[in-house]
Amino acid sequence: MVTLASVRRGRDALLAALPLVLGLHQLIESVVWRGAEGEVGAGTAAVARTAWAVIAYPLLPLLVPVGVLLAVRAAVSPARRRLLLALVLLGLVVSAVLAVAVARHGASAQIDGHTLRYGVGVGRPVPIGTGYLLATVGALLASGQRDIRAVGVACGVGAVVCLLLWQTAFVSTWCALAAVASLLVLRWVRRSRTADRRVPLAAQ
Repeated sequence: MVTLASVRRGRDALLAALPLVLGLHQLIESVVWRGAEGEVGAGTAAVARTAWAVIAYPLLPLLVPVGVLLAVRAAVSPARRRLLLALVLLGLVVSAVLAVAVARHGASAQIDGHTLRYGVGVGRPVPIGTGYLLATVGALLASGQRDIRAVGVACGVGAVVCLLLWQTAFVSTWCALAAVASLLVLRWVRRSRTADRRVPLAAQ
């Protein structure tokens, strides 16, 4: 909410909503954990798993590239806009495939060590996962803006580290990655607002 409240340009709102989405996602996962441990009813657990899957799979690979394109399109070259548009289209394809998988198969979640293992019955997980990362991390890195690229670097490096730790079932660190990304998005919004105030009226 703090990031959204700091927005002064409408085109920044979608990307600025990312911390709110990630925070909600973590809260939902706490219910998924309780469901996997049998501490909440089966119906509540199923709703939580589905909500978690909808955010993680169909929503993020579309929200991120669209948010980046809207935020930077007025300030970047036509070539960069075309690249970002291609990543938006890639995100749309990935989102559609994952939405169908969630709708058809639902979402499962099982405790494995100190982590949760999710499943939505996605066929060809390697190309879909590659497309997911290109659409999200790729769009952030291709933004042409330093502060947004910093979010992409953190998400790219963080995703590798989190995945390695998750595979060992040692500990889940996705919440830490979400927190770092959220802080970097907040920094971008606040710096953008400060930069706008510095632009002379005659140049606006």
